[in-house]
Amino acid sequence: MFRLTREVRFAINPGPEDQLGGRPSNGYGGFPSMRGIGCYLALRATVSGALNTSSQYLVNIKQIDATVREHGIPFIRERVLQDGALPAEAGSPAVLVAELLPRLKPDAPGVVLEELALMVSPFLSYGCRTSELPMVRLSQKFEFSATHRLHNPKLSDDENCRIYGKCNNPNGHGHNYEVQVTLRGVPDGSGVLVDVPAFERVVGEAVIDQLDHKNLNVEVTEFRDGLIPSVENIAMVIYRMLKPKFDGPKARLASVTVWETPKTWCEYSE
Repeated sequence: MFRLTREVRFAINPGPEDQLGGRPSNGYGGFPSMRGIGCYLALRATVSGALNTSSQYLVNIKQIDATVREHGIPFIRERVLQDGALPAEAGSPAVLVAELLPRLKPDAPGVVLEELALMVSPFLSYGCRTSELPMVRLSQKFEFSATHRLHNPKLSDDENCRIYGKCNNPNGHGHNYEVQVTLRGVPDGSGVLVDVPAFERVVGEAVIDQLDHKNLNVEVTEFRDGLIPSVENIAMVIYRMLKPKFDGPKARLASVTVWETPKTWCEYSE
């Protein structure tokens, strides 16, 4: 099974929009292009299936772009704009993405649209999966800085050095970690899955305040007791810190992803 994700970036500009009828001027920076002050969004569409025997594509990404621009962007514009202007409240992104998912069907035999995510900022997204409807996923990113040392006291110094290399430095080393916390559940009658500022405060108090600018091996109980602070274990520890906080009937913790560097990250779920 192959899974392909395509991100389509676009702006919602107040007033009439004549750009969609023409050729994209900047697909990377977003099309329609931003004019003045508007609303910048992105849709991430994930399709899955088998490769086409002739093209060896799962689906041509131009088809995804065309489908999103023909059906997705006008749908979002209609929901976001009121009387041609951007309102103070543009409705619920959770409801919007759930309603949009069934409207975007890839024109490729045997290929299904598995997941759709609406990026309302570079760090906050609302998504849904075909297999989980009517549930919606909300993902938000956070950051913290910390030092750690990768060392297993059950191994010899030589073995530790061989396995962990520079990361076994007795004086430790640091990272600027990024953390993505994902909740899932069914939005309430007003289309809200969770109050975002309240959600952020919980993560801040339960996780960021406990880990930021700390020596993980020395100052964090879970690692001080012998658990090695690898990126895998950091993701697991954060997940278990948050699970009791988001275990209600409305929004539950789905996963935690930790980026140790832009090239290395781990997702954990239970």
